[in-house]
Amino acid sequence: MRTLLTTAVVALLVGAASPTLAQKSITGGSGGSATAGGTSASTVGTGGTSTSPSGSTGSSIAAGGSAAAASGKAQTGVSMNKGNGPVMNSNARAQAHDGGTFSRSHTRTKVKAGEEVGSTTKTMSHVPGSKPTMSKTTTTAR
Repeated sequence: MRTLLTTAVVALLVGAASPTLAQKSITGGSGGSATAGGTSASTVGTGGTSTSPSGSTGSSIAAGGSAAAASGKAQTGVSMNKGNGPVMNSNARAQAHDGGTFSRSHTRTKVKAGEEVGSTTKTMSHVPGSKPTMSKTTTTAR
């Protein structure tokens, strides 16, 4: 009985002396759309990473896009890969064109496990005879 009580007290003291880590979660993303004439293009990217109190991490990433043209062509594409070490990347593109009129959107998202989530979206649209419209949105969460 005495050994059991001593072991329990030692375990309690070790547990009290150990620093406890708080759970940490990071989320972020970006998205955008462009329209011109009868064309439109939109993309979005989002990601998240979480670190448990024991120090293990889990991450997720997602991306998507859509494009439409009244009488032209539209294309979308999404790719994702696990980069170097604990890094995930996504790349979403969408474009539509009808003659010289076009709309484009491109979103890149990067998740570093337990550290940060970053995302950038660039859009552009153009109607012949006018100045192109462009925008860029960047977010970083740590």
